[in-house]
Amino acid sequence: MKIRSASIALLFAFTFSPAAPADPLPTVSPENVGLSSKRLQAITDTLRADIAKGTIPGAILLISRHGKIAHFEAIGSLDPEKKTPMTKDAIFRIYSMTKPITTVAAMMLFEQGKLSLTDPVAKYIPAFKDVKVGEEKKDAEGKVALGLVAPNRPMTVQDLMRHSSGLTYGFFGTGAVKKAYTEANLGEGDPDTAGFVDRLAKLPLVYHPGTTWDYSQSTDVLGRVVEVVTGKPLYQALKEMLLDPLGMTDTSFYVTDPAKQSRIAEPFANDRVIGAGAQINDPRIARKYESGGGGLVGTATDYARFLTMLSNGGALEGTRYLGPRTIAYMTADHMGDTIRRGPYDLLGPGVKFGLGFAVRTEAGVAPIAGSLGDYNWGGAGGTYFWVDPKEKMFVVYMMQSPSKRAQYRALLRSMIYAALME
Repeated sequence: MKIRSASIALLFAFTFSPAAPADPLPTVSPENVGLSSKRLQAITDTLRADIAKGTIPGAILLISRHGKIAHFEAIGSLDPEKKTPMTKDAIFRIYSMTKPITTVAAMMLFEQGKLSLTDPVAKYIPAFKDVKVGEEKKDAEGKVALGLVAPNRPMTVQDLMRHSSGLTYGFFGTGAVKKAYTEANLGEGDPDTAGFVDRLAKLPLVYHPGTTWDYSQSTDVLGRVVEVVTGKPLYQALKEMLLDPLGMTDTSFYVTDPAKQSRIAEPFANDRVIGAGAQINDPRIARKYESGGGGLVGTATDYARFLTMLSNGGALEGTRYLGPRTIAYMTADHMGDTIRRGPYDLLGPGVKFGLGFAVRTEAGVAPIAGSLGDYNWGGAGGTYFWVDPKEKMFVVYMMQSPSKRAQYRALLRSMIYAALME
């Protein structure tokens, strides 16, 4: 089938006919794509044992290689309080796995010439024109005071994509600026995305733009940039550009359809904290704010369709979303020697950050298995993915267990790479 542009496909779909259901991704036996069934079963057995011990409530693991699903298991409980079994169509809060989706949408606009990575953020959001950097200094009595200075240069769109904007998150780490974020109560009164970002622009930056990698609300601001450029609310823009044409029918910011609400996966009652002062949300309650950095919910198969498109060099089922060289650019090292790691380094050794993804830049060094050039990210609720172009493989892992998120990412990488036989 000849590749056609996403915009033409969307025009046809919305003008002449309702969107057709997405074709299922092809499924094969593990051995058909060089994986060991026996070793994959060991992963299932490990997860089942942990579920039986009450370590996690349930999980879904999907592994694709050479464009085909070789392993797809739903294990344990969907809702541990109700004892309902996990199902493959379970809907998870994917939190920061929203970031790659928002960044891909922004890069589609970049390819169309509608924004530039060197553009100052204030070009699209004037509230950032006068943003200041907070600097902690001790006064004459030795008390720490927060001073405000002008940034060395404007924050750019590229800074938003690679978390070098100077923005931060208030729910992890310490310091006067992070405390200011927490105390600002940015979501109070249910602002829309524009209102939320304008509130954010009133807070000081924790670093000068372009100097430091600090995990942050940068992608929330990027989502607002997408709104401004497209002239549409973020969810509408994402639906038209990515979600609908990709067939990601269960991916949204809120689950307002009563028929879908029983499919929402839940954590244990005592495992709902995702950071200081931040609890797992209830997506059944719709709010005005659409967080481009952490607001989406979705299924394993929806996210697999997104990753299949990326793995295919930006195309899926005849529709092109990004050029292959754009994806290569996004999954390159955008930190280099100029962007230093902040004190709250979530990347670890041997890993840098590209545009929307963490990228493995060294074959060794990192204490987790992987390949040079593989890219990944996860969500605060316990979800995780990675794409390994060298092995032509991607993995989607879904669970709702914030306190256990880090240990399962390392465990799965070790066991899945051990299952590769060729």
